[in-house]
Amino acid sequence: MKYVLGVDFGGGASKATLLDENGKVAATAATEYPTFYGENGKAEQNPLDWYKAACKNIREVLKGKDPSDVKRLCFDAATHTAVLLDEKGAPVANSIYWTDARCVKEKEYLKKYYGDRIFGKCLHEVDTIWTLPEIIYFKNVFPDKFGKVKRVTFAKDFVRGLFTGDFLTDKTEVQGSMLSDFRKNAWDRELLSLAGLTESNMPKIVSPLCSAGRVTEKAAADSGLKEGTEVIVGSTDTAMEVFASGGVSAGDTTVKLATAGRICVVSKRCYPDKHVINYSHLKDGLYYPGSATKSCAASLRWFKGAFGGSYEELDELAATVPVGADGLIFHPYLTGELTPYANPLLRGSFTGISAGHGKAHFARAVMEGVAASLLDCKKYLEEKGIAVAGKGSAYIIGGGAKSGVWRKIVADTLGITLKTTENNDSSFGSAKCAGISAGFFKDYDEASAACLKITGETEPDEKNSAIYAERYAKYKKISEFLGTL
Repeated sequence: MKYVLGVDFGGGASKATLLDENGKVAATAATEYPTFYGENGKAEQNPLDWYKAACKNIREVLKGKDPSDVKRLCFDAATHTAVLLDEKGAPVANSIYWTDARCVKEKEYLKKYYGDRIFGKCLHEVDTIWTLPEIIYFKNVFPDKFGKVKRVTFAKDFVRGLFTGDFLTDKTEVQGSMLSDFRKNAWDRELLSLAGLTESNMPKIVSPLCSAGRVTEKAAADSGLKEGTEVIVGSTDTAMEVFASGGVSAGDTTVKLATAGRICVVSKRCYPDKHVINYSHLKDGLYYPGSATKSCAASLRWFKGAFGGSYEELDELAATVPVGADGLIFHPYLTGELTPYANPLLRGSFTGISAGHGKAHFARAVMEGVAASLLDCKKYLEEKGIAVAGKGSAYIIGGGAKSGVWRKIVADTLGITLKTTENNDSSFGSAKCAGISAGFFKDYDEASAACLKITGETEPDEKNSAIYAERYAKYKKISEFLGTL
């Protein structure tokens, strides 16, 4: 049997998926790594932790397999996360993760003096999530370390570079940097200069399916792969998730319950707007404009860490509480919010607490609050003429989608049918891309048809939707108040 391998780097863990030539998942493995939090919204990760996690996962999925049977390898990761390298190719510091909010001053400076020009080139409003203000922040606060920077790469590209020695990236990754011209698919000299960089510091932009090189002797020894295994460039995690879940044609919609929450609609055009995030689809000529809530599954992860229990226990607790959590309302603004506020300083709250509320109410309120934030995202897209679930349903993806309780809350809140699939995470999408490169599938459409397996549907309940609509009105009033604090 021949295989291909996809490896993802998420908000708190890496996952590897081994896919066979028939489109079936042969093995998976996951390894967590830390995010280092601190004052003023600090959120950093150690790039070497990604490499170690990838090697550990690859060794795990290769157990009982002949490494020579693995024909392609593909990586993916979240956008925005730059890795600053010295002359030897080593990171000069931890990477600023996209949820980091320390670059508020840099963001405000860019908006004031360059906001219109940046939007015209990048099709995105300046915010703390983008690489440009993050790098300017790093340059301003750590000038000695920045002085050592010779190259700038990105999370998945850094790890891949350790496997092959290449210095490449793809167009979707580039669109997440705020350092390029979206329409020209090229680095922009003016934007680079604002960060103290030039084109010579940046990787070459190529197609996601382009060969990046072959696994080196050292990487083979570290990971268990065969030396010389071909590696393709890959793309971003959301691009891979959209593909993994079956989003390959205009109108296909995904609702994502991961570290961040996303609603993306595959489209034949992009929608330049300050609250719409535009990225190119893996398929040429398509895009997946979307909206986002910053702390989605991250909110439940925070709650679990702060108050204890497993995700399974929190599910069971939430299921014992009626729709509406007996009046308890949660706003998931733990690290600011994106759609429709674009405010990194906005903070969350529990509102309506009474003596009758227990841990179960709080668990359900977290899930309902995230769903209300996703409703913000849905409504904003629809206001811009983007039909969410225009084909009658949407695919629900991300770790949070494993929860039947949470899926039902989201379906009822959004008022749409949510389809679950057997495999839909980004490492699965990367594995399918590797499969196309290896000749297992002719193209993206054939790969999707061969691998997509729908496992269920969650229908909205009209009665519950009406309750959530009433709660949402109160949720919005509280949001407005929080924005004044």
